[in-house]
Amino acid sequence: MRRRKVIAGAGRNYSEPHFDEYKAWDVPTRVFHWLNALLVIALIGTALVIYNGDALGISADGKILLKSVHVSFGYVMALNLLWRFVWAFFGNRYARWRAIFPGGKGYLHSLKAYAASFWSGEPQQYVGHNPFARIGVMLLFVLLMTQVVTGLVIAGTDLFWPPLGYLFADWVAAPGVDPSTIRAGAKELMDQAAYTNMRGFRAPFVEVHELTFFALAFVIILHVIAVVVTEVKEGGSITSAMFTGRKILSRRPEDS
Repeated sequence: MRRRKVIAGAGRNYSEPHFDEYKAWDVPTRVFHWLNALLVIALIGTALVIYNGDALGISADGKILLKSVHVSFGYVMALNLLWRFVWAFFGNRYARWRAIFPGGKGYLHSLKAYAASFWSGEPQQYVGHNPFARIGVMLLFVLLMTQVVTGLVIAGTDLFWPPLGYLFADWVAAPGVDPSTIRAGAKELMDQAAYTNMRGFRAPFVEVHELTFFALAFVIILHVIAVVVTEVKEGGSITSAMFTGRKILSRRPEDS
């Protein structure tokens, strides 16, 4: 039942919803979220330009520059994700693994209960992620980590950047060429047979990276839609809470 406070006036009683404020997202979690959002937007933007580079008439040097910018954003995202994984062991109760990923004792029951309450028109409220949101969070993390892993391989095989670049440079360097001098586009320094083999090794990583890119873009759109729908149906100041760290709820939260 919705908790209400009764206000007397003009010889009669009437009621209004009673709201309580709860501490939800700590500062490191909020910083991670918004930095990650900005980085994903930057990565999607540069990726789309790279992907359509030929149609846009971008030169070879221009593509290398764009890839360098794209990979730089990727490094920052990788560090940001690594920090979030560490913080999931030390953050407040709503930032920890058991609160952000699906699973654990009673999870399936919570999932069914939330679905039933949502369709009834009065969804259960949560200070942290509701049971369905936890599935979405896990999917986003998996897709982002896939992009990081495949992106590091591509950066090593394309730009010869660390942490894997030297290994691939050593693979393709022509006899007598110092692998540390290998750079993107310097085919005169490479053994062409080794380079062809390296590109064959690289191909499946590129394919997974591209497919995951489109999957990630789709999931992000679903994420935004889900936030808007939940904000309207459930309330709880979901969007503003990621700025302020606090949620304002009209019912006792299930995870308080």
